[in-house]
Amino acid sequence: MVAPNPEFRQLVRALVEGQWREPVVAIHLGDVGPNFDVPGRRKDGTVKGKRLIRRFFWNLIRVPIGGVVSLFLSVLGGGVANMFERSGSVRGPANARALGLVEAAMAAENAWLVFSPSHVGVVDTGPSFGTPADNGPPALRWHEAAPHGPRVKPYQQELVWPDGSEFRFHVTAEERAILKQG
Repeated sequence: MVAPNPEFRQLVRALVEGQWREPVVAIHLGDVGPNFDVPGRRKDGTVKGKRLIRRFFWNLIRVPIGGVVSLFLSVLGGGVANMFERSGSVRGPANARALGLVEAAMAAENAWLVFSPSHVGVVDTGPSFGTPADNGPPALRWHEAAPHGPRVKPYQQELVWPDGSEFRFHVTAEERAILKQG
């Protein structure tokens, strides 16, 4: 994951602080693609029993091409590469509260996790290449407020909801440094 332009972080914070009226921490999540351990969902988060024919043909294409690309990246990178590896995890009961945040982050072109003492949200800043002037304004895609929102455990890179569902995410070393400052 490439470090985001610092201007994006400033825009995200300005947007959310203006709406929530309290200081926030903005963490760049980038492309979100966790493993799902939720009843009724496949490991990639899609709903079981839906789009079976499309999924069959997608797997016919994805597996051979992904295998070749993984092999190519392993040889060039000098280590094991896996095109099918997922970063992070979602766990919880069917209809877990964590699904709202994760689905919003997965749909975002460039996801940011924002949180304050009483709010948690996901902001999309659009494409991550270029400058913020090239994109439209950032948009808040998902939001929950206390007491219904998740408990944020920034150092463990985890969010836990009252229903027991959880989202674990991974961030770069630069973003971990931001967590320690914020």
